[in-house]
Amino acid sequence: MRLEPVPLGTTPALDDAAAAPPADLPGQRELRSQLDELGERFAQLQAALYAENRRAVLAVLQARDTGGKDGAIRHVFGLVNPMGIDITSFKAPTALELSHDYLWRVHKRVPPRGIIGVFNRSHYEDVLVVRVHDLVPPDTWRARYDQINAFERHLADNGVTIVKFCLHISREEQRRRLMDRLREPNKNWKFNAGDLEERERWDDYTAAYADAIRLTSTTWAPWYVVPADRKPVRDVLIAQVMVETLERMEPHYPGATVTAAELLKRLESETIADVGP
Repeated sequence: MRLEPVPLGTTPALDDAAAAPPADLPGQRELRSQLDELGERFAQLQAALYAENRRAVLAVLQARDTGGKDGAIRHVFGLVNPMGIDITSFKAPTALELSHDYLWRVHKRVPPRGIIGVFNRSHYEDVLVVRVHDLVPPDTWRARYDQINAFERHLADNGVTIVKFCLHISREEQRRRLMDRLREPNKNWKFNAGDLEERERWDDYTAAYADAIRLTSTTWAPWYVVPADRKPVRDVLIAQVMVETLERMEPHYPGATVTAAELLKRLESETIADVGP
């Protein structure tokens, strides 16, 4: 059970079957064990990345409504030290954001060195929602694929490793999750009447996601399509990709400087009498 990046120019499978867990699915207990092990390794690598303070990682999470972005952030990115994580949830753009180019608000939230940034939605809304709702002319959103590739290449060339996840759920699973939000009082707040209008545009969103992934899954910013109907499977697969990404980066703790060694020697030789009252 392992994900592979979508090759550039390849149209991903985004039908209901692609949202189902793999045939060789481990049991619930084994999935939990796998996530625990991955979490330990993830935390080790993140600590080294934070201490190294030379590079950053950006994880982009995109999904339909109820796709599981919040859950993935809680169960996967919650496994590491929160001091080294920066989470941004992009909502509908404000008047100020709309007065700038569409990448302005995104660039401001790119993680600094040593940090793993997580985008809950992202600049891809500007080739998804914007396209489906006809908010700009087709020529405008079509030009954005190349602009996004160039933007992400700029980040990669400046020390930001990018991984992008499409959390893919089936139409039936979304229906079930929406009904859960209506049936359970403690989940009512999550439901938005607009979710049903968006659901009616299912095929339009499928086409928009397929084009976005096909045209922007590059070697420097690959897309992974995560079968997300089963939440534990989703979490394990995302954790695997994050661990593999960091292992390829090989972050290292910085070594002691001469000054640090000299200070340590001084402290080791110090006595109470040396300190004074």
